[in-house]
Amino acid sequence: MYGLTNLTVRSIAVSEMSNNVYVLTSKTTGAQVLIDAADNAPAIFALLAEAQNDTSADAKLGLIVTTHSHWDHVRALAEVREATQAPTAAGHDDIADIAVPTDVPLHHGDVRSLDDIDLNVIHLRGHTPGSIALLYRDPEGPAHLFTGDSLFPGGLGNTNDDAARFSSLYTDVVTRIFDQLPDDTLVHPGHGDGTTLGAQRGSLAEWKKRGW
Repeated sequence: MYGLTNLTVRSIAVSEMSNNVYVLTSKTTGAQVLIDAADNAPAIFALLAEAQNDTSADAKLGLIVTTHSHWDHVRALAEVREATQAPTAAGHDDIADIAVPTDVPLHHGDVRSLDDIDLNVIHLRGHTPGSIALLYRDPEGPAHLFTGDSLFPGGLGNTNDDAARFSSLYTDVVTRIFDQLPDDTLVHPGHGDGTTLGAQRGSLAEWKKRGW
């Protein structure tokens, strides 16, 4: 768990794919954002309930964001949406491939605000057409970047050996993330362990050369 100035970040890994599910909770208002209702709704509900300990207000899920449309990131989306009645959000270009209706289409440069939680939307084209990352800027610490399956420790997301898709994703990750954010930015990927931009920056040329 990360205890930031105004909110907490909790996470769990679910399913045989070890998908990361993140919940951001405002310390002052109890507002919550869930990132990727990937699988195992009971575990997600438990995570949301556990985050009640992070606020003196009544914790309430106010938004479910899907980072991209792949099946392993949406298996619990319908159940979580039905139980919480929270609106859903996803990248505009992935909406058609998500069976659960999307209430809030997201575009590059959008800022989604829920009480004192402000999330910048970064469109990263390549893993899927509408893949997004979400950036939270802590006023008193490093930024937190939730990258879905577009950026991991050691490389970019799968582009199925498609040179055009890889080029698109690489360009977006470099120009929209590495060129804009400092090395201490914490990266929270869709699977596996986190990292920082500084730990990955020196490998960009290698990633470009190998094409994945």
